[in-house]
Amino acid sequence: MEHYSINTYNESSLHNTLKAFYAHTYGGKTEVSADGHIYDVLTEDKTVIEIQTKNLSRLLPKVSDILSKGYKIKLVYPLVYRSRIVVTDQNGKKISNRLSPKKGCIYDIFRELTKLYPVLLEKNFTLEVITINIIEHRIKYQHPVQSANKKRRYRRDWIKVNKRLDEIIETHTFSSKKDYLDLLPENLPQEFCAKDFALPRYAHLIIWVLVRMKVIRQTGIKNRSRIYTVCED
Repeated sequence: MEHYSINTYNESSLHNTLKAFYAHTYGGKTEVSADGHIYDVLTEDKTVIEIQTKNLSRLLPKVSDILSKGYKIKLVYPLVYRSRIVVTDQNGKKISNRLSPKKGCIYDIFRELTKLYPVLLEKNFTLEVITINIIEHRIKYQHPVQSANKKRRYRRDWIKVNKRLDEIIETHTFSSKKDYLDLLPENLPQEFCAKDFALPRYAHLIIWVLVRMKVIRQTGIKNRSRIYTVCED
């Protein structure tokens, strides 16, 4: 695993921290306005770096337009492995500091690719998934409150006010069929079905995305299960 010190980039938000980190790493400028877009980072060799902390599908129109203009684009998605949740009262007094029991894994990325698959194998497109640990700050109230974006179905007695980068654990780069195929389980038979995956939670989602990327294809049905094989180049 690759570990990076991020103290230098410890800003107020996850997005701003990563934007500064990538601008420094690749020698780029931030918040560059060009071609009707505002790019998170634009490097000297005209590579666009876009950082999206959630809802990758929203970027499809922008990514498609950037590619049509001949730019290279690196789309960075921070995938949270562990969150440390720090809760304070409204005056800033710390109430609790704990690790969330939830853990992420690289296969979670497929949930974000269900609408982005049309560009994933484009020549000038790279997806970079960085597995990270974050610190999430919540403010506790004496009564249930609605979230800032007003999307809570049920009110809670706290509001999330910030997410900060704690540590970059590892980086996965995807730009070719092989990069995605490397995520398939080892010792997968030449013809396989979802039951052959040691990842029952993700199997159907992975297959759905890879079929639409034309990385794998369906060859038939056996015992009521759809059978797939890797597409030849």
